[in-house]
Amino acid sequence: MMRVISIVALAAGAWGQRLAGAFLIGPLLERRPLFGRAASLIPAAVVTAVIVQLTITSRGDIVLDARLVGVGVAGLLVWRRASFLVVVVAAAAATALVRALG
Repeated sequence: MMRVISIVALAAGAWGQRLAGAFLIGPLLERRPLFGRAASLIPAAVVTAVIVQLTITSRGDIVLDARLVGVGVAGLLVWRRASFLVVVVAAAAATALVRALG
């Protein structure tokens, strides 16, 4: 029974956030274009933070290894607007090279 209540509460909370965004935040972003531009950057920032966290941690410890080089190469190539295939192959090759050298 507690599980059902938790699921219903989480669903209501998610629904409430969507309503708040649509009726409270939406009009604010329309009136202030600067806020709208800043808000559009939030998803990319969150995805980047998750990728970096998954790259440099292992079992709760910070680990700086070849994966960080690969993510750095991928980030640089994405910034330079390289194609997806080029980004993936170059990041994998950079990671493999660092692992082979070290």
